[in-house]
Amino acid sequence: MVAEENIAGELMDVTAEGLEHGLDPLVAAEELGRRYESLWSELTREVVFAPDQRYRIEERLQRLNGLGFDVDEVEVVAQDGQYRLRLQPRVVEAGHHVRTLRMLTGLEVQENQARRLLGDLARYRTELEASTGGPVSELVAARRWLGEVFEPTLAAVPAALRPRLEPAELFHQVLDHRWYLSESAGHDVGLNEAVKSFVGTVLPSAVTPGLAETLVDET
Repeated sequence: MVAEENIAGELMDVTAEGLEHGLDPLVAAEELGRRYESLWSELTREVVFAPDQRYRIEERLQRLNGLGFDVDEVEVVAQDGQYRLRLQPRVVEAGHHVRTLRMLTGLEVQENQARRLLGDLARYRTELEASTGGPVSELVAARRWLGEVFEPTLAAVPAALRPRLEPAELFHQVLDHRWYLSESAGHDVGLNEAVKSFVGTVLPSAVTPGLAETLVDET
């Protein structure tokens, strides 16, 4: 309310001084309020999903990341045969995801890749806590994720096709492919099925730009 009043007042002052800005003070202030309420709703709403729809966790994290927020805490609560996802978002500075992933796993990747991999790590951590019945530290989850998810996924790709994409980009695209398959099916398809589908339909024609010349030379 204070922001709306200030915006309207400042624009009216600018108008009174004869400066052209092309905005209706009241309309601009009302639009600010609508956008704030929309953002607040997006940041605070709970997501309800079935036990076989864990991909919704990753979907929610991607949505918040796209708005420029990270998540301090992920809580999944089982209730009446469903799960409720609660998140605590926070604003992050540039390079945050790269630094966080490096600290947890030692992986050196680009920002978009880091954000995607951290989302999968958060999903894995919630599943780990659900299976163990207790809290799991982020560092412990990261070490297990490396050995049980990231490395096995890369190893499942035929050796002849691995050079087509850098490791982090390969895993990143497999995650995107898993989400696409899961969203289309309405339930989690699992990483193994996603890898098989990705290798059979996407990877043969995929090449990291920086690796294109190398592959041409080798052929």
